[in-house]
Amino acid sequence: MHTRVVLPVLTAALALGLGGANAQAPAAAPAKAAAACPALLDKTFPRLQDEKPQSLCQYAGKVLLVVNTASYCGFTSQYKGLEALYAKYKDRGLVVLGFPSNDFGSQEPGSAKQIAEFCENTFGVKFPMFAKSTVKVDGANPLYAELIRQSGTTPKWNFYKYVVSRDGRSVTAYSSMTAPDDADLVREIEQRLAAPR
Repeated sequence: MHTRVVLPVLTAALALGLGGANAQAPAAAPAKAAAACPALLDKTFPRLQDEKPQSLCQYAGKVLLVVNTASYCGFTSQYKGLEALYAKYKDRGLVVLGFPSNDFGSQEPGSAKQIAEFCENTFGVKFPMFAKSTVKVDGANPLYAELIRQSGTTPKWNFYKYVVSRDGRSVTAYSSMTAPDDADLVREIEQRLAAPR
């Protein structure tokens, strides 16, 4: 009789304990994932090629080079250097993110399909590209609004660059005149890649 009382109580206690643990596990996982994604990257944008939503959280822990691009600009040839930079450092944790924009000189008038084909066919771009959006202060997409806020600098023209630290808390701006192979830009990228995570 004593055994019959203890076993149900023990079984109930175990069931409650296991149930409690199971109930907490799903809640803990998203909280941990959210904590791992910096506020700067907690945003979603449509991919250029197919407009499939892409969370920028997938780049958490990477050094980012964010660039607003245009197909008909004097700086458009920088695509080649940006792709070379990406190819050289991607295995060490660099990601180049391209954001086509028609904000400056109306130099990105095409559709997403046209832009994607141009980037791939002309420059062999493999780094992530997103759908055309606004990057200027008024109406800037949420990532650019935050880049502007953190760096204190707005894009002045196409191919303006922002280098973002792995934790998403430090942002440095570089002008359109700064080529992808510029010594200062490359030095900063290498320093940020070497910094502890």
